[in-house]
Order: sequence, then C-alpha cells, then structure tokens
Amino acid sequence: MAKRAHSAKRREESLSRERIVEASIELLDSSGEEGLTFRALSERLATGPGAIYWHIANKSDLLTAACDAVIARTINETVVTAPEATIRAVALGVFDVIDEHPWVGSVLTSASGLSPIVRILEPIGQQIRALGVPDEEQWAAVGALMAYILGVSRQNAANGQLARTRGLDRSEFLEAVSTAWSHLDPEEYPFARSIAGQIRDHDDRVDFLAGIDLILKGIDSPRRRSRPQHKYVPGTL
Repeated sequence: MAKRAHSAKRREESLSRERIVEASIELLDSSGEEGLTFRALSERLATGPGAIYWHIANKSDLLTAACDAVIARTINETVVTAPEATIRAVALGVFDVIDEHPWVGSVLTSASGLSPIVRILEPIGQQIRALGVPDEEQWAAVGALMAYILGVSRQNAANGQLARTRGLDRSEFLEAVSTAWSHLDPEEYPFARSIAGQIRDHDDRVDFLAGIDLILKGIDSPRRRSRPQHKYVPGTL
C-alpha cells in the first residue's frame, strides 16, 4: 500500500503546474470557459483528476493561472522605450492577446486585484510616474487607462466571437452598418450619418490606439498648463 501511494505521489509531482496551465490554455482556446473541466483536462493530460488537484485547487484558480501565463508572456515581450510609447505597446499587446484568446477578457474582469491585472497595471503605472504625473493624480490616470484598455479589448473580442458564431464576414457586416447609418434621419441622427462612410473601412487596432492617445493627451494637458510660460523677448534666445 505504501509503495502504491509513493508511486501516485511521484506521478503527481511529474505532472508540472506549467504543463497543466498550458493544456488549460489549449482547451480554453478551443472550447472556451465551459469546455475547461477537470475531466477534459485529465483526458488531455492522460492523468487522473487527483494529479491535477495536487497543483491546482479549483477551476477559478486554474482560469487565473492560465490568464496569468498568457498576460505574463505578453508583458515580457513588450519593449520598454519612452513612457508614452511603452504605454501604447502594453495596451496594444493586451488588445491583441484578448483578441487571440477571448476568454482572457472575462477572466481579467473576474480576477480583479490578482496577478494578471497587476502585471498590466505595474508597467503602465511605472510609465505614468516616468511622465511626471503628480503622486495624487497617478491612480486616476492609471485607472482611466486600465478601464479603457480592458473594456475596449474585451468588447472587440466579444464582437469577433459574435461574428464568428453567426458566420458574419466583417467587411460585409460593416458595409451593412454603414449603409443603414447613411439612411438615418438627418435631423435626429446628424452625427451618425456624417460618419457612416468611416464605419466601412475603419481599423479596430488603429481606433484603439487613437483612444489611448486621447487619454495620454488628457493626462499631459494639466502638466502643460502648469509649466512656466517663457515669453519671447527680441534679441534673446
């Protein structure tokens, strides 16, 4: 009996947490959150549920670990340059990874305060500090960027999933929306009608970065106003 228990323990230890997490990511990508069960994971890893529970307590912990692994790779691949360029790179990295792994968006929302969120918040916060934002304004600045990045990224991924589920072609869908908006009542919807043509050819990633730039300009505006203004005096530099 002791020998059998020892063998079982060795099998549990030989199945690393990393292998479990990578297999979970594969299942999540192919079947979504509903498809990630300990039974399905056991079959993929050719092991028993007990060996998985040795490393992961429950499905919530498993989802967080999988999300954390994906986000960690994304952040680690970000090249740190000037503060604003780094913020854009982190934001776009998160946007792209949620587009590639739609389940990451919902896990990030439910894992508020845990490691995956902190991995995104930390580099953004460091760059906000590097921009010279006063201490008392840093949380609001980071919060605005985090809300925008996570919200827009998740919505973009949801739109993509909906289109795939319904078998919609993106260009055809946008063409239909553009046509519908162009026929709206001009007195009730003047703005929507005016941008109907832009809907047809817009780029989601470009629009996303434009929003980041708007937030960064808003963060920088108070600092620009507070800087001393030097008047030009003829004959001086």
